[in-house]
Amino acid sequence: MSTPAAPRSLAEALRDRDDASLAELLRARPDLITPVPTDLTQLATRAGTRASVVRALERLDRFALQTAEALAVAADPAGYEELLGLMSGDGGDPAVAAALPRALGTLREQALVWGGDDRLRLVRTARELLAPSPQHPSPTGLGPTVQEATAGMSPGRIQEIVTAVGLPSTHDSVSAVASLTALYGDRARMAALLAEASPESREVLDRLVWGPPYGQVTADPAPRLRWLLDRGLLLPTAPGTVVLPREVALHLRGGRAHRATEPLPPALEATATHRPQVVDATAAGQAYTALATVEELLKDWDEGGPTVLRAGGLSVRDLKRTAVALDVSEPVAAFWVELAYTAGLLASDGEADERYAATPAYDEWLELPAAERWAQLAQAWLTATRTAGVVGGRDAKERALSALGPGLDRSAAPEVRHRVLSLLAGLPEGASPSAESVLARLRWERPLRGPQQNDDLRGRLAGWTLSEAETLGVTGRGALSAHGRALLGAPAPAPAPVPKDAEPAQQGPGDKLPVHHMPVTLEPLSATEQATASAAAGRLLAPLLPEPLDHVLLQADLTAVAPGPLKRPLADMLDVLADVESKGGATVYRFTPGSVRRALDAGRAATDLHAFLTAHSRTPVPQPLTYLIDDVARKHGHLRVGAASAYVRCDDDALLNEIMADKRAAALRLRRLASTVLATQADPATLLDGLRAMGFAPAAESAEGDVLITRADAHRTPPRTAPAPVPDGPPTPDITLLAAAIRAIRAGDLASTTPRKQTPSASPGGDLPRTNSAETLATMQAAVLTGEALWIGYVNAEGAASQRVIAPIRVEGGFVTAYDHTADEVRTYPLHRVTGVAELAED
Repeated sequence: MSTPAAPRSLAEALRDRDDASLAELLRARPDLITPVPTDLTQLATRAGTRASVVRALERLDRFALQTAEALAVAADPAGYEELLGLMSGDGGDPAVAAALPRALGTLREQALVWGGDDRLRLVRTARELLAPSPQHPSPTGLGPTVQEATAGMSPGRIQEIVTAVGLPSTHDSVSAVASLTALYGDRARMAALLAEASPESREVLDRLVWGPPYGQVTADPAPRLRWLLDRGLLLPTAPGTVVLPREVALHLRGGRAHRATEPLPPALEATATHRPQVVDATAAGQAYTALATVEELLKDWDEGGPTVLRAGGLSVRDLKRTAVALDVSEPVAAFWVELAYTAGLLASDGEADERYAATPAYDEWLELPAAERWAQLAQAWLTATRTAGVVGGRDAKERALSALGPGLDRSAAPEVRHRVLSLLAGLPEGASPSAESVLARLRWERPLRGPQQNDDLRGRLAGWTLSEAETLGVTGRGALSAHGRALLGAPAPAPAPVPKDAEPAQQGPGDKLPVHHMPVTLEPLSATEQATASAAAGRLLAPLLPEPLDHVLLQADLTAVAPGPLKRPLADMLDVLADVESKGGATVYRFTPGSVRRALDAGRAATDLHAFLTAHSRTPVPQPLTYLIDDVARKHGHLRVGAASAYVRCDDDALLNEIMADKRAAALRLRRLASTVLATQADPATLLDGLRAMGFAPAAESAEGDVLITRADAHRTPPRTAPAPVPDGPPTPDITLLAAAIRAIRAGDLASTTPRKQTPSASPGGDLPRTNSAETLATMQAAVLTGEALWIGYVNAEGAASQRVIAPIRVEGGFVTAYDHTADEVRTYPLHRVTGVAELAED
């Protein structure tokens, strides 16, 4: 039985793969099918482009990346044993040996490495990115080989080095360099050579061995350097610069390419383990607070929020005011504002004096059950690319980043959030890991390379995720809640053992518990799966949230106590009739003349207010509150204010005399027009406020003399859609797209690689010939009779040209019906759009 020939190129290696393997490649590197390649050769070419290779390298874990780095400094091609030696060193490492096949499989799967174990080849672009050079030092810290470092050296100087190390002279530089390379790669002979070095010379080598391998020398080197230069242990690369050859460094390192390899991900360290019921209850409390905070934010902006900056976003002053109103810090206020915006509950109104306000979707959101409202917020947060954590920072042009402004999208945010929560989902129930171990795990999964090393964005995103998840109620006490786990679509793990003689909540933050569970890897959910997961999370959260109440407790000190959350009609009415004095487990409302007048201005009569309080109070309505309502109602509307610029009219001229005699009215500059009318140049709103400050209860009226009812009507924006996340590169293709793409690539590859019969009109290069309509028709009809497949050129209605392999079934009426291998289905093509046809050669 003959052994299959080894692939000679990446395209041939891809051609040997089955459809499942190609699907894994395209899923891991979705940029390769944007657009779909015409054949496997084009796929291999695209897989070797710099942008695609950089993207693939950035998505490798630390050990897979270290494996690629080792291949970049190994021979091309390299054997598996050579790679294993570079990864584990001369002494070997069982953990490295066990993990290397997985890392090598990852590199092969992503088409970064191809070839058998005896001839491993790193894609050329990846080798160029990872191989050492003076401009771009290798991540391994290794320098160039002896052959590369001596490329510009004179033959005489090379012979001098050969003689100095005790090798026989050669007739040419190539053999001399080869003998030097063999010497430096021989462990025994190198040990004998280095035994002659002085301690000072060895110290120089020790400083360069782990990189960077380059050093500076003067025109007259010191004896310790001269000894190394004479024997080629240091080689000049430029005037005043020397380098430690790769072979010498590998000997000094014991054959290892890296100072420390990391074949296994760092384990997560749990700082505490809580009972799952405690975690869920704590998270539910935070979820309820989250809903109340978002409602309070948008209620505060109900009649029109802060103005929109010219460049977009909130001003620093408005963010501070919002933080004070919500009683939180400014970063937390920015998080709530951005969350409402991301969920589509908040937007700019688009008016000339543009302001932020709630959207119509906010009113629909308010009508949902509390658990569903939370699930909608949590899902929006999980998939959003807008990142509140960068508010207050600077962009690339040193412009300040403001809340709700541009420049806050970070495309990696959803993936990091999902991964952090997936790590928590892989722990036992109730286990809360330390932030440091989570960050260490993420850095192993996506190590920083190049410019990213100066900006650990993923690390900052992970830190923000942990704090935001706790604030939002996805986690409780640092552990993932049951409804948070459902939000990810994660299965419930086995409960962790909790000591019976100790309360887990009493464990200090410094107590680290061993966690032996391997965190799971959860794939991001599709839109349909997200809806299902959100519904499941809402069902788990609903029993943990307090039931809304339909009553309050009225007290004699003109306050009302709400012992829990109130039903919406009751809460809305109390917000108008009273002022919130304090919040917490119970909300305290205070009734004042101003709050009662506000309810009367909204069109409520005194009898309505009495009936409302009687119906919703579990305690008798206190007499002071009854008197307050009646007293304010008796005065309310006695004075009427309209536009003159503004005027005051009243049937009681004695009351107008009282106003004119009051010194506090001097600022209003009132003058009497008639016995029952006063006028002023102030606007009606200023006049209303001034009279109310003097203790009166005026009512505004329209031009027709009707009382204006100032309801707390909310200002709403026109219908707005939530901001779309900014994708982090091409989306991962679904199964249907992958299957169609692979069929198209296979068919195109069949068309480009299948031998074709030569015809008189065929070009010397074997390209598809152009045939006239008669030749095309005759060839098609013959193929119908013989059942042979044909190779055709086709131009569609948009003018796009393609090549296809078809098996004609029927030719009639100027059309050919054939089985198209590209689409894997029967199709009909107009014959006049076929530019050329050729028969496929027999095998």
